[in-house]
Amino acid sequence: MFSIGKILVFLGIFMILFGLFFMLAGKIPHLGKLPGDIAIHTKRFHFYFPLATSLIISPLLTIIINVVFRHK
Repeated sequence: MFSIGKILVFLGIFMILFGLFFMLAGKIPHLGKLPGDIAIHTKRFHFYFPLATSLIISPLLTIIINVVFRHK
């Protein structure tokens, strides 16, 4: 039972942090509008793929996750 409780606590913390990120993401300048982001807009179709933003956020999240979940 202890391990299930531990998993639920980590999931709750993760959800709170994820929610805070989405609340604050709009206030970070140029996030989602970098030169490498792909945006195609036509009359009937809109496609957006944040390639450069993903390439910047991915290593940052990897470093944070490795620091938090470091095993000895």
